Amino acid sequence: MLREQQKVNLKVILAERLKISYSEIAEFCQRWNITELALFGSVLQEDFYPNSDVDILVVYEPYCQLTLSKLLHMQEELETKFGRAVDLVEKAMIKNPYRLSNILKTYQVIYAKQ
Repeated sequence: MLREQQKVNLKVILAERLKISYSEIAEFCQRWNITELALFGSVLQEDFYPNSDVDILVVYEPYCQLTLSKLLHMQEELETKFGRAVDLVEKAMIKNPYRLSNILKTYQVIYAKQ
């Protein structure tokens, strides 16, 4: 039952807070070779305000070679879709184990490649 409630909450977050559909997220992830996209931080909490940014954790296909230019373009695309600032974090690039642990305690996957 908790799993179902989480899915419902994620749909509400996508629709009401981020003004985006799951299909738009899936299309974005497929186009950018993302195997997993998760939300973390204030977007999942009650203290998500109009000026809050959106924290996103991503995992890419192993063969994916992204340049800084492509990463910035991806971030700008998400900011346009959400209408707010985005903090795009690549899971493999987090070297601080405490930061990774804190993120993984609360993150919720909204897209996972099948």
